[in-house]
Order: sequence, then C-alpha cells, then structure tokens
Amino acid sequence: MPEHSRKSALYRVSGLSPRKPQPFEIVPGPDELQEIAADLGILGLKKLRFTGELGAEGKEDWRLDGHIGATVTQACVVTLEPVNTRIEEDVARRFLANWPPPEEKGDEVEMPEDETIDPLGEQIDLWAVMTEALALALPAYPRADRAELETDSAIPPGAAPIEEEETKPFAALADLKKKLEDKGE
Repeated sequence: MPEHSRKSALYRVSGLSPRKPQPFEIVPGPDELQEIAADLGILGLKKLRFTGELGAEGKEDWRLDGHIGATVTQACVVTLEPVNTRIEEDVARRFLANWPPPEEKGDEVEMPEDETIDPLGEQIDLWAVMTEALALALPAYPRADRAELETDSAIPPGAAPIEEEETKPFAALADLKKKLEDKGE
C-alpha cells in the first residue's frame, strides 16, 4: 500500500536490512499535494508518485534508486496562464557515512561536484528527496502553447535604428581622431 504521509517517508538507518533492498512508494494525498505546491511556488500539483528502493552500498553507505512522476501546473512566463507539465525523472542518491567535509576558501564553501551524494544521518528522509527531485525537475520557463513575446520598438516613426558601432563609447572619438589625422597629412 502506498505511503501517504511525511512521517512514514522517514527510514531509520538502523532498521534497514543491509542484505535486502527496501522498496518504497510514496503517493502524497490531496492536502499534502497542496502543501508541496505552495512550498515550491507553483500553481498546483495534480499527481505525485515516488517509487524505488533503498539498499546498502558497502558496509556503511546507502543508495537510493527511484523514479518520480508528477503532473504540475505553473504560470506561463509570457501570459501567466496555467501550464500543465508531466514530469518523469529517475532519481539517484548516495548517502555516505563518511561525508567529505566541504572545502572552505575564505567566506566561500566549495561543495562536492557529485550532486547525488548526501551525508548519512540516523534517518533517510525520502519525502525531502522527493520534493527536492521535483523542484529540480520543474521547467524553469514554462510556456503556454502559442505564447509569444511581443517586441516593442522605441524608435520614433521615420528614424533609423541605432547601429551597433554607434553604441560603442569610443567610436565617436576614433572617428574624430581619424579626421584629425587625415587633415594633418
């Protein structure tokens, strides 16, 4: 039976079998879908399903292999009308007991290049993995069908457009210098 709550998506590492992968299926209910949509700043979330398995990788580490499927509604970047998008993404994470500490360079912290690794704590929060994977899979610029950007012109009627050379700050000085040099010959 699918899990429907955030609490049931928490897996205690000490309760997981190192020999047999733990299958999971998370299908949030209607109230949780609204909460997730609000957290992600999207108009709506009609369906969300996260399935896969969590298994041991070596003696201390754990690996998650899953798949997320969702139907999201976002505002079109051009018209602001609702745009529905179907998302199907594979999700892979590795939870490492010996998490490499981030390299510090002054005020900046250098994060590991492998974005699939996370530190292993006492629990693995599949709800957090699901919402992060969904956030990363959202279209950055959703567009409605036939939505086009209109272009306005600031050129007065009858005027010629400004050429690229005219916008360069030293173009006029170069022209003046050339004229002066031509007169001096």
